[in-house]
Amino acid sequence: MPTGSRRPTRRTQGVRYLHGCYSLGDDQLWGVVRTRKSADNSLAAFQSIRAARPDNAPVYVICDNLSVNTTPKIRRWAARNDVHLCLTPNYASWANSIEAKFGPVRSFVMSNSNHPNHTVLARHLQAYLRWHNTHARDPSVLAAQRRERARVRSERQQRWGRPRSHAA
Repeated sequence: MPTGSRRPTRRTQGVRYLHGCYSLGDDQLWGVVRTRKSADNSLAAFQSIRAARPDNAPVYVICDNLSVNTTPKIRRWAARNDVHLCLTPNYASWANSIEAKFGPVRSFVMSNSNHPNHTVLARHLQAYLRWHNTHARDPSVLAAQRRERARVRSERQQRWGRPRSHAA
C-alpha cells in the first residue's frame, strides 16, 4: 500500500448516528445515539427540544434538509407546537453555524479512537457532552470550534462532484 494512503475501514457492527441538539441561549449540547436516521427519531429529537422550553415560546430548529426531518407528521406536530423548522440548503453545511459546536466531538471523541463497541462509544459521547456543558469556554473547546468553523467554511469553496484543485 502506498505511503500516506488509508486502509478501508470495515464497519462489522454497522454505524450509529448522533442526533445532536444545541441550545443557543443556554450554550448546552445534548444528543442521543441512534442506529438509523428516521422520521420517528427526528420527531423524538424535536420533542426533546420543545420540552426544553416549557414556557411555550416559539422554538426555531435549524436542521439539515434531510427528508426525514420534514415528513407530514413532523410538519403537523411542529405547527401544533409552535416549532419552526429552519432548513439549511442542500450541500451547505457551512451555512449552519451550529455545525462548529459538534465539530469538536470529532476531535475529542472520535479521532484516533478504537472503541470496542457502540455502547462504549455512546458512553464516551455522552461523557463529552456533559463535560462540554460544564466547560463550554475551555480554551481547547474554543480552539476546536474555530478549527471546525474553518473546515466547514472551506467546504463552501468546493463544487459538488468536482475534484479538488491541488496547488503545485
